[in-house]
Amino acid sequence: MTVTGVHLDHLATAQQFAATPETWPVAPRFDPVQRWFHRLRIADDHEAWLLTWLPGQETEIHDHGGSAGAFHVYSGTLTEDTVSAGTFGTPKIISRELGEGAGRRFGSHHIHRIVNRSARPAISIHVYGPALTSMTKYRVGPAGLEVLTVERAGAQW
Repeated sequence: MTVTGVHLDHLATAQQFAATPETWPVAPRFDPVQRWFHRLRIADDHEAWLLTWLPGQETEIHDHGGSAGAFHVYSGTLTEDTVSAGTFGTPKIISRELGEGAGRRFGSHHIHRIVNRSARPAISIHVYGPALTSMTKYRVGPAGLEVLTVERAGAQW
């Protein structure tokens, strides 16, 4: 993504939000039934989201519909399970734990799941560019990665 000829650093943008929680339009909330999220910003070339995670809450395996991005762990610990090509068509899942202050950039073809496997709540900030228009959710089945649903911005979130 470019902003007046400069490449937007999604992780730096997430870190800027993390450094200024007093500018967030809402305070983080925790919902025991489902993950809570709130969009912090929408711009021509990106959007930023605030998410909360109680222990055990997770996303499904998903992509970002062609958007690149990053996430930053504001508080707590999250685990990212990244899906990559394995041998003989079997996807390989690699887990990476990210603690408070850690972050991760990802490209436009990234497929992952984020889980709070810790015993305490977590808060994270996610930045995508361009803004999300769709997300495909997957499962790992006997034939490899299988599409479950394709969700559209404005319809499912």
